[in-house]
Order: sequence, then C-alpha cells, then structure tokens
Amino acid sequence: MRVLIAPDKFAGTLTAPQAAEAMARGWARQAPGDQLDLAPMADGGPGFVDVLHASLGGELLATSVSGPHGQPVPATVLKVGERVYVESAQACGLHLCEGSDPETRSSAGVGELLLAARDCGAREVVVGLGGSGTTDGGAGLLAALGATADAPLDAGPRGLSGVSAVDLEPARRALSGLSLVAASDVDNPLTGLFGAARTYGPQKGLAEEAMVAVDVALESWAVACDRRTSLEPGAGAAGGVGFALLLLGAGREPGIDLVSAVVGLPQRARQADLVLTGEGAFDFSSRAGKVPYGVAQIAGEQLRPCVALAGQVLVGSREMRALGIESAYSVAEAYGEDRALTEPADALADLAARVARSWSPA
Repeated sequence: MRVLIAPDKFAGTLTAPQAAEAMARGWARQAPGDQLDLAPMADGGPGFVDVLHASLGGELLATSVSGPHGQPVPATVLKVGERVYVESAQACGLHLCEGSDPETRSSAGVGELLLAARDCGAREVVVGLGGSGTTDGGAGLLAALGATADAPLDAGPRGLSGVSAVDLEPARRALSGLSLVAASDVDNPLTGLFGAARTYGPQKGLAEEAMVAVDVALESWAVACDRRTSLEPGAGAAGGVGFALLLLGAGREPGIDLVSAVVGLPQRARQADLVLTGEGAFDFSSRAGKVPYGVAQIAGEQLRPCVALAGQVLVGSREMRALGIESAYSVAEAYGEDRALTEPADALADLAARVARSWSPA
C-alpha cells in the first residue's frame, strides 16, 4: 500500500516536517511493508519557508528584521534561482507578540524582508501570509519601503486613526521591477464584519471595543489608500499585509495551491492509495484555505480517500465529509490533552499506528 503523508504544522507543538515524520514513524511500526511518501505542507503561514526549502532546496539566507515592536528578530529568505520566498510570520507572527499591546504592533519587518529579497537578486518575491500578530493594514510594511502619510505608519493600527493623505510612490519605486505574489491562507477583505480586525482580532488579543476602533482606523487607512483594493479577497490576510501587497501590484494565490504545485502534490496523490493529512485543530474553519481541506480536495480529484490526524477534532461526521475527509482522529481524544502537548511527536506516532490498523491491509 502506498500512503501519502501531507500534514500542516501542529501549531505550538510540531512543525509540518516533524508532524509528517511522526506520522510516518507510527504508520511504519504497524505496517512496515507500506510505501510512505512524506510531503509536509503549509498554507502561507508559519513554516512556509521551511516546507518549500525541504521540497525545492535553494539557498537559505539569514537576515534580521524589525519585530512587531521594533525589536530585532531573526528571519530567513529562501532563494531559488530568481524567485525568493519570504514568510511574514517571521517578522510579525503572533509568537513574537506575547504580552504586547495589539493596537501598537507593526508589520514593518515584512517590508524589510522584501528589501532583503530585492537585495539578494530576486526578480519575483512570494510572500507567505498567515499567523500574523499585527492588524495594521500593512502600513508598517509600506513605511519600511518609504511610504509616508499624515499619520504614523509604523505605530500599529492605533496610529492610523484619522489618516487622510498617503504617498505610496516611494514604496512602489523601492520594489520597481520586482514581481510580487501574495500567498494567502484566507480570502477576507480588509475591513467590515469579515475583515481583519473583526475576524482575527480575538486571537491577537483585541477586546471587543478595540476591534471596533481598529476596524474604524483601518477604514480610514483604506479610504486614504484605495478603498476598492481593500475589498479584494485576501486584503485582510495577515492583519492587512495582504492589502499592502495588493497596493504594490501583487498577484494573489492561495498558499495551499502554491505549495501543492511546488511539491507536486496532485501527481503524488495519484500514485498513492491513501492520503493522510492533519493539523493542530481540525475544525470547520479548515475550509478557509487551510491545509487539510486543500489536501482533501486534491485527494478527491485523484479519487483517493483522505484521512486526517489532528491534535483536536472539532467537527462532526457531516462537516467532516463536507471537507472531503473520510475520517478524522484526535490525539487529545485518544491519549489526553496533556500528552498531546507534552509528547506531541510520540502521541501522534501512536495515533498513526492505531489508524494504520484500520486502513492498511498489512
């Protein structure tokens, strides 16, 4: 039996490559004769660069950029020929924001990543979006590239309240000649009920009243820059970094589609008898461009069953089927939440061995 193993990261516990290796280890223990093909995945969020490097090779270049509050943070750019991949979460990820005020976090470091990509000879830059701790509409990114306004652009969303005049031309000149791609894991607009603040504000620490204030500030920012662009799908990605990239002329591609094409997932699924995927929490939001849904769609197109292993499974069988998943198995349910957090790789391996008993003829 041939099994394709294509999980996302298990946020906070395992990277995608670590999750794939754990699943393979457990499966091989139960079904040693099966052929296992490991294809760790990403949707544009944390782990995007590492997953692509594992599949593409290329050159990883170390740099340092500004974090959400200006502190220097390490980052890498992946250079593959004249195409360079960067990951916004390395500069403004939620993991860099613990204990800080969500209304003052800046995306300036993402702009610095773009400059680093330009300076290493890129002709095209692909920016992975997701896992952001910022909600500044990409204003910090644009400021790092030279944009100016009648309000501070690098002080987080609070500084954007009342902004009315913006000059984006210096930022556009800074990246002149570069082709940009926004690899987005979500299709939200910048503002409104389904915008960056109201949809993702709670996970970034924004209280209800703060979400309203930030959304109003982002609306001012959108009107000052380009209201129509702020409504485009993906403008709200990474707290509005998507909006800034669209203003700079970026094309948009769902992150899962981009990674799937790079790693040749459709061809590999066609050669498999079963596809395994997974993530930390498998819930109905997985349909919004997340890895399990994308992998399941590809498996379905190749007429292959897809099974999910997750830290937690938060959907019923009907929702699971709607996502294209035949069955989903929970580490926490099987072995308890404590073990899922303290021994994530071993617990996931044990779960994979259990699943192999049901799905492998070995």
